Amino acid sequence: MILPFLACAILFATVSLGFAWPVVARWILPPAEKVVVSVALSLLGVYLAGWSIYVFALSPNFLWALPVLAVLGLVWRRTELWNVCRDPTGRALLTAQTIIIAWCLGWLATVQSYSGGGWAADWFEHWERARFFLEHGPLNTKFLGQYALTARPPLANIVTGAFLYLTRVDFPHYQFFSALLATLVFLPAALFARRWGPPRSVGILAVALMVSPLFVQNATFAWTKLPTAFFVLTSLYLVLRAQDGIGSGAATVLAGVCLAAGILTHYSAGPYFLMLTIGWLILGWPRRADRVWRQQTALAAAAGAMVLATWFFWSLTAFGTHGTFLTNSSVTSADALQGNQLEKMALNLFDTVVPHFLRPLDGSLIAQTSPWGALRDGFFQSYQVNLPLAFGSVAWIALAFELVRSASVAERRVRAFWILFFSGVVLLGTASHGQRDHWGLAHICLQALVILGLAWLAARWDSLARPWRLALIAGAVFDFAFGIALHFGVQSFILERWLAPDRPFNATFATLSEPARMNLLAKMTHRVPFFSEAVALPLGVILAFLVLTLALASYQIRPAPCAKADLNPP
Repeated sequence: MILPFLACAILFATVSLGFAWPVVARWILPPAEKVVVSVALSLLGVYLAGWSIYVFALSPNFLWALPVLAVLGLVWRRTELWNVCRDPTGRALLTAQTIIIAWCLGWLATVQSYSGGGWAADWFEHWERARFFLEHGPLNTKFLGQYALTARPPLANIVTGAFLYLTRVDFPHYQFFSALLATLVFLPAALFARRWGPPRSVGILAVALMVSPLFVQNATFAWTKLPTAFFVLTSLYLVLRAQDGIGSGAATVLAGVCLAAGILTHYSAGPYFLMLTIGWLILGWPRRADRVWRQQTALAAAAGAMVLATWFFWSLTAFGTHGTFLTNSSVTSADALQGNQLEKMALNLFDTVVPHFLRPLDGSLIAQTSPWGALRDGFFQSYQVNLPLAFGSVAWIALAFELVRSASVAERRVRAFWILFFSGVVLLGTASHGQRDHWGLAHICLQALVILGLAWLAARWDSLARPWRLALIAGAVFDFAFGIALHFGVQSFILERWLAPDRPFNATFATLSEPARMNLLAKMTHRVPFFSEAVALPLGVILAFLVLTLALASYQIRPAPCAKADLNPP
């Protein structure tokens, strides 16, 4: 059953790159940047096509125009595509992206049932939403029996739904396309790594993400956080690109479009929207009297507003103000509607920064009798919801050290931008969650920051002292063992088969945490097959594939003879 998924991967790559390629290929951009911008605009184009089909009740057969136009576009502009493959950074970008996709799909092929901390039901809700748009469901539909249509923005669900219609509408394919969509966050992150560091920073970042529990766990869970981070990081990169002066007009407008697309993917992009707006004014303050700069700013705002209007104007017409803006769980839960909001914000921030094992905590959320399940959840809750550890057990220390070291040589206005941006996103990212969460909230809004930090470390790798590199490698091995290998060992139930082979299913089910039981029960009740069951590969084959993939990624970053470090600050 592997070949059909390979065909699906080719379809995804063709459409996600080629749909906007005829337009982007003509722009004066470096090859690698053309790839990222084309992917962003192609995904936006897929959303607009799927959204138009839903709103105007058109036949979904119109979606077949997407791969046809994408193929024609790639063939038409094949010279520019060939230039991407010839360009060292473009080639490294595409190679590393392919490796990351293979890595994440390999781990996804082991998952028998989702589990990990309090993650439950979201995967089924987004599966319902993708089918809703394909099947033109009624407006009063309640997802998971409680959430209104407007509780979540639609971009990622419509995009995955479009690919499902072009292939097969079942959950294994939904998992597959969700994972592909999530891995695209590597692309803008790689642009940052290359902006700040030498060419091999792209490959180093790929390996860093492959051993990052936060990235791999999110990429293999069917929801919309990482696709949001893709649009956010693309927008941030374009903001900095606009400040360089070359092609600043197009970059500014594209930044506004991508930021709006991020909001339509997940509302966690909201803090980035506010901080990038403020940051744009800070960086552009010396040009405030420049008519061109004001025009570019206005065009970016208008372009972003047009993208947002596709969803919000329709929603306001169909649901009104209350139904549009007050249905998200961050404002509808009982906890969000009571108590001192400022106190909850402060406590949520504290709990996001201080790991759960350093403070008293009600652990009933992950209470279970499975020893390996409890161990996994302890580490899962460290890597996912705690901001410092989300970077890695050692990486956060190295990152802080490097940021302080580089701040002294950065231009004051640029330094002010980054300090304000980082601190503002952290504050708003925790404050925007109306509910009290005793574990932490890094996984809600701060994933883009974590991936950006890993890109910075990848760029600085060659300038790090040898002890720091050894410490980072040791930390990465630790993170991989307890954040990835252990996590998928639990999700695949392989540890159950190895350590408790004679235990009956009912007894195994009773040992799980409540969220894990909810996920497994939902899978059985709704008879939802997983990607692992569709590919049906022996575990030994999957593990061998993962080893080869990691070896290939490591080979890609071997140091070149007499390579010199690039010490340029951001």
